Amino acid sequence: MFQVETYLRRLGFTEVPEPSAETLRLLHKNHLMSLAYDSSHFINSFTGFRNVVDIDIDATFQAIVVDGLGGVCHDLSGLFRRLLTELGYDVSILAASQRWPNGKFGPDFEHTFTGVRLDGETWLVDVGFAGPSYLEPLRMTDEVQHQFGCAYRLTADGTRHVLERRAATGDWRSVYRFELTARAVSDWDDPRDTAAEQIVRKSLFANTVLRGRATDNGQLVLTGRRLLTVENGHETMRTLIDKAEFENVVKDILAGTGNG
Repeated sequence: MFQVETYLRRLGFTEVPEPSAETLRLLHKNHLMSLAYDSSHFINSFTGFRNVVDIDIDATFQAIVVDGLGGVCHDLSGLFRRLLTELGYDVSILAASQRWPNGKFGPDFEHTFTGVRLDGETWLVDVGFAGPSYLEPLRMTDEVQHQFGCAYRLTADGTRHVLERRAATGDWRSVYRFELTARAVSDWDDPRDTAAEQIVRKSLFANTVLRGRATDNGQLVLTGRRLLTVENGHETMRTLIDKAEFENVVKDILAGTGNG
């Protein structure tokens, strides 16, 4: 059963906080540090596309918040939207298409995250992206925003917004693109995203599990056996050959912290 107090304790809060930009920042960062992204359960149970956004809140809460399993975007963002709603935030469902390694964007409804209206501003909130991405909410603004050694900006692509990220070294790279249009859970009823289904099937065939969790100053992103470590904006990539090391990294990612 979904319980606000249990959820908050998992995120390191001892009391129910009042809604504010600072509270949203802390909730977002602690969530990414405490509750891991893990696609293994989704891939292992995948039998074909359905409305994945229409989650069973109570069962998902039990699995992820209570039992400590990881989740994917619709699990983690769905839970967090419910929490923010219970705390008094004005939230909406947003859809995005991710930028893939070949430089192209995926289907428009491939990824789901959250918009929050607060004090006259719109904030982008995403606790369901493995990374690398933003660790704290981003304002919808033309200004470049900085977090933990990385820079973020929003550019235009026709009617869409493109979220771009720049690490401490290197060029700007797109994370995903989206329209600032509030979606409904039923928008995912139509199995239109055959391209998204093919992406999942290819991952399933290749046994490519994606896992990720935030740290105090960065992120750990494990794609199969390729580990990306981000620390204060500096990125290192290596392949984990040793089985014991790989298992330890997986354990570390899935463990979380719970206290931000």
